[in-house]
Amino acid sequence: MAYITFEELKCILLTWHKMKPILEVHAVSKKFNILHQGQSYLSLRDRIVGLTKLKFSNTNKEIFWALRDVSFNVMPGESIGIVGKNGAGKSTLLKILSKITPPTQGKVICRGRIASLLEVGTGFHPELTGRENVYLNGSILGMRKKEIDAHFDEIIDFAGTELFLDTPLKHYSSGMQLRLAFAVAAFLEPEILVIDEVLAVGDAQFQKKCLGKMEDVARRGRTILFVSHNMAAVQSLCRKSILLNKGSLEFIGNSNEVVNKYLDLAFLSTEFKNGSVEFNSSADMNRIIKKVELYCNGSLSDFPHMGCQLEIKVHFCSPKPIPYPVLGVIFRDSLGTPVLGINNNHYVGNVASRPLQEGDFSFIVDSLPLINGSYSVDIHFGDNITDLDVRRDCMNFVVEKMPFSKTGVLPDEQINKFFVQDVTWRVQ
Repeated sequence: MAYITFEELKCILLTWHKMKPILEVHAVSKKFNILHQGQSYLSLRDRIVGLTKLKFSNTNKEIFWALRDVSFNVMPGESIGIVGKNGAGKSTLLKILSKITPPTQGKVICRGRIASLLEVGTGFHPELTGRENVYLNGSILGMRKKEIDAHFDEIIDFAGTELFLDTPLKHYSSGMQLRLAFAVAAFLEPEILVIDEVLAVGDAQFQKKCLGKMEDVARRGRTILFVSHNMAAVQSLCRKSILLNKGSLEFIGNSNEVVNKYLDLAFLSTEFKNGSVEFNSSADMNRIIKKVELYCNGSLSDFPHMGCQLEIKVHFCSPKPIPYPVLGVIFRDSLGTPVLGINNNHYVGNVASRPLQEGDFSFIVDSLPLINGSYSVDIHFGDNITDLDVRRDCMNFVVEKMPFSKTGVLPDEQINKFFVQDVTWRVQ
């Protein structure tokens, strides 16, 4: 009779464990109840009084399903991209997987520790120092002090916050907080690393550094779930991706296929029609950006051409006056990669002279410098300190070719991302 050794049994059990999904999502759905009341704004006093009148008020309750019957498995060591338009349910799914919120229906089976980076500042305390927050955040992620000690120097070196190690976190910029949070999540070696679009807060150099670290994490066999609007980053990091659309799982497969389906879906389902999009649903009631329009040479258009005078007009309405209104516009190419970001803080003389509560704010460029192709736009509206409202991917349009020389020959699209219409040439 043959017997197996303890080491052989251990190897068999380890192999069997690796064959099982590290994450199983079974028919997960999430429902939210949205209350609608007659007033668009309620003071604290109104709300307190309203508690005693709730049964007799004209409050209407709307049921909103953020996720409907989503199922998939993730194997150990896989890097999975999760893509979809805003409101598709990506962040809700990650919060359920991270056990921040429970599903209304369905279940999630997780066979490993999860480290989540969903929002800047999550898991940190503003009154504690950077050093103390590393240990606090590590403990929240389920790490022992010995593990944190072993990686402490690497965390601080990656975050680049050694000079502010004993400074309270409330004095850190959002970028510094993000660097520290990412370093803690990446270096403490959880089995599953969950990253939301929060990396967009960092500068380009830091984003490149983070993507490099995530690639290193993936090579070491750990599992990554990555949500991003940057399709090039998704294709680079993830072989497999999931496409969500209006809370449902639209497609799962090879990242290149998923990205192509996402881009097709984004341009087919956009609410941006005839050069305009309005935000007037019940969910938009308390948001500031109400309408966005795109003009090409003074006319509303979905198809501006190269070199035209481009105007993006934003109608805003705020509950209270904004002292220094700031309009920010980010253009992304067909893969979601930012190609141009600009706001009126960058230019002298374009800051409003008095507080404004409602009006139209326009961004005008005399000669559109984008090469022909498909683009999307994010609109940021706020004051000179912070964003008050952000509409991501709210406009999808196509820049058309427009010959601007006697020959009609245009610059090579494979080389150029921008084009310059007026150039002076001199030969001596």
